[in-house]
Amino acid sequence: MKKRSLAKSLFLVFFLTILAGFIALPSKIFNYDKPAIDFYFLGRHIYKDYQLRKGLDIQGGMQVTLEAMMDGIEEADRLTALEAAREIIARRVDLYGISEALIQTAQKDDSYRLLIELPGISDPAQALNLVGQTAELDFRLQQVLSEEQMLEATMSPQIWLDSFVPTDLTGQQLKRAQAEFDQQTGQPVISLEMNDNGRELFATITKENLNEVLAIFIDGYPIMTPVISSPILDGRAAISGAFTIDEAKNLAIQLNAGALPVNIKVLEQKNIGASLGEESIQKSVRAGVIGLSLVLLFMILYYGYLGFVASLSLLIYAILTIALYKILGVVLTLPGIAGMILTIGMAVDANILIFERMKEELRSGHSPERAMELGFGRAWDSIKDANLASIITALVLINPFNFSFLNTSGLVKGFGLTFLLGTLLSLFTGVVISRLLLRAFLPLFAKKLIKGGKS
Repeated sequence: MKKRSLAKSLFLVFFLTILAGFIALPSKIFNYDKPAIDFYFLGRHIYKDYQLRKGLDIQGGMQVTLEAMMDGIEEADRLTALEAAREIIARRVDLYGISEALIQTAQKDDSYRLLIELPGISDPAQALNLVGQTAELDFRLQQVLSEEQMLEATMSPQIWLDSFVPTDLTGQQLKRAQAEFDQQTGQPVISLEMNDNGRELFATITKENLNEVLAIFIDGYPIMTPVISSPILDGRAAISGAFTIDEAKNLAIQLNAGALPVNIKVLEQKNIGASLGEESIQKSVRAGVIGLSLVLLFMILYYGYLGFVASLSLLIYAILTIALYKILGVVLTLPGIAGMILTIGMAVDANILIFERMKEELRSGHSPERAMELGFGRAWDSIKDANLASIITALVLINPFNFSFLNTSGLVKGFGLTFLLGTLLSLFTGVVISRLLLRAFLPLFAKKLIKGGKS
């Protein structure tokens, strides 16, 4: 690699590390407040902070089991109704800011249940207010706004929300919604079908308000803001847009959540105490720091200068890992912490394989530079196979497609997620970053490598 290209790559690595360190390290260390992403876009609140999320077993919270009452709902629509209820509860929880919540469905015979975990909530009334209400869907027309009002609406969501006026059309008149493909364009659309009571009202609204926005609200919040392009007289409408098929399916589920009158019954509700607590978290962090320090010490004592480079790469790995957890909002549970600590030891596996290959190449008479390149190249197959096996194991534990014959436990998924992220990052730092650092620092201790065959 040319010196100029190497210098640019090193600058990029250290810039990325400094940025990640800014996100990863606690604010109290430098006595500053990290700026969160906090703004409004078209009335939607966009917020992202950089805090480590804690699961139910760490911070405690509420565990609620709900029964979805399917009386009056056709059997063919019951699974759709259950999934719709899950989606609407998940949306409420997200809006409330509980991103660590776990919401699962369970169905056996005629029992349709929702299993919900809400970390950080201890007030039963608060929990039931979030999850125990039937979704309320209604259609609202947007008033024409002046330029000044439009500007104010982009700055304040309440002003924007107040610009929508309720109509008499609600979820009681919506028979069903589903994702389909437009027969002419082939693009995903969302089809709406009104019942007998809603057909005439829908026709009147669409005839009198052409080219106006008819927003669809659930629980007082808009999920879609389509424009009326033509009168709809038969009660059947298609909402088009730049949807992917998954987006169209998800929106159809949310619409059905307001259309299907699924009543919720609380079967079980209990407070969950934190099994770890703040003191135990500190002990876990301390154990991770001690483990990391011992690995660094071993690498330096056994491999000398090479071990120093590997240790620097491992420190970068640790910083990137914590930063990634905060950026992605990874929820730390006890199994998740175990997965994180496990990957610390795995992070140096690639370096050990590479360094041992380098020693063999040095004993064969190759120069340090040539030995390094051969060491990386010939150790790659072993590194690739070992990490591929770990990645497959992690994906089985995470079960991203929710296969019924694989794990569905949230705690096991937490372990799998931290294990997967740690494996991918350790592969990146162990191979890519270590190689860049060795190319940069190898000339400083090349003679010592030649003298001892190792250092």
